[in-house]
Amino acid sequence: MSTHEDERSVPLSWLVLYLKGICMGAADAVPGVSGGTIALVTGIYERLISAVTAITPDRIGRVLGGVVPGRRNDAVDALREVDAGFLVVLGAGIATAIITVTRVLTVAIDQFPVPTFGFFFGLIAASAIVLYAQVSLEGTRQLVAAVAGFTVAFVASGSVGTALGNSLSVTVVAGAIAVSAMILPGISGSLLLLLLGQYEYMTGTLSEFVDTLIDVVTGGPVSALVEPGTIVVAFIAGALVGLFTIAHAVRWALEHYRRPTLAFLVSLIVGALRAPVVKTTEKLGELGQSWSLELFGIFALAAVVGAILVLLVDRYTEVIES
Repeated sequence: MSTHEDERSVPLSWLVLYLKGICMGAADAVPGVSGGTIALVTGIYERLISAVTAITPDRIGRVLGGVVPGRRNDAVDALREVDAGFLVVLGAGIATAIITVTRVLTVAIDQFPVPTFGFFFGLIAASAIVLYAQVSLEGTRQLVAAVAGFTVAFVASGSVGTALGNSLSVTVVAGAIAVSAMILPGISGSLLLLLLGQYEYMTGTLSEFVDTLIDVVTGGPVSALVEPGTIVVAFIAGALVGLFTIAHAVRWALEHYRRPTLAFLVSLIVGALRAPVVKTTEKLGELGQSWSLELFGIFALAAVVGAILVLLVDRYTEVIES
């Protein structure tokens, strides 16, 4: 291949990676579909995990040390060791999709709660069905883990998530938990945010932050950016903490106690099926409505659409892996 062809192929490969990031971000933005699954389908999962787990406090220190002239080469080496270019381009695609999709979902949840949460229900249900095919419930450990996962999710889907409130400390914890799930195939970070009662809050805050930022750029007051910006920064800070703690802990558990860990995670998804129903009921109450046969039909139809989407992704994943 000639030098000119190499020069053309590099930006093209970054563009492809950016588009893969958009697909991951779109999946991460909705409860039920995992960005990790999309990474697996698009063939970048192993590279993603290697890059994320390569981020260590030592390497971060080396990168920051690049401000010192004599340590710049070492900083560049550290960036290469964590595959920084890959993470930046992929992260840009993920961020683009999350910002775009969450804006749409914020409107959908407010104006069309029944089909929106019905769609979520279908995504979650189909994900659980697909993943349970990979889980063994033989043995006491697996059964205990499955019961624990289901119980935690079912209880959290009720009043527990609402009881947590929306303090900055809760936002940090939510960010840590969500990012740990986003890098695992089958487990959705948005689903865990829904369980914690933070999904609507965070999607709404992110939309508000983007709107306010656009307003500031066009001459609006910077002070309006403080409140939503603080929440977004707190969530990102929690996500960074999660990368060094929870994400590594989950991977360790999968490596050493794979069967009970999978049983717990998948049962968590099954228990989470309560969340879309509870959220729909709450939204209908806010609108002065209640469940009817027509609304149940709309919910069920949207659920079928969501389930079909997950099953198609799973089918494509099987083709890729075979």
